[in-house]
Amino acid sequence: MTQVLDAIQPATPRDVNVYLPYYQGGKRDLLPLAITLYQNSNLEGQRGIEGGSNIPFVATWNVSKLPADLTRCRIQFDNDGDLNYELTITNFEFIGFLIEVITNYRRTKVADFPKTFYRKLLKLDD
Repeated sequence: MTQVLDAIQPATPRDVNVYLPYYQGGKRDLLPLAITLYQNSNLEGQRGIEGGSNIPFVATWNVSKLPADLTRCRIQFDNDGDLNYELTITNFEFIGFLIEVITNYRRTKVADFPKTFYRKLLKLDD
């Protein structure tokens, strides 16, 4: 997975421009890379565990073109069928999480979603 994030190429301006109104500042700089990651429809990473070993995961999702469309993301942890979770959110919100994945990866070299993503995934804010 690390090679994928290291070698990811920016999406075309045509794909990026429709999402620009949803992001400000530094997030816009990473938007072309996040859209390419989104278009790949999957991510292999590791959930960081404080004081413990990281847990590998595979995330998959459907892809559509419009920011307000819904993305259904499925995550399986540790290659265990009992550790499957699913989340449905708007594309622009999901791509925002992918921007954070790229930001965190650049800092830590671990592909992981932010805590706010996991809070939504586990419905902790409902």
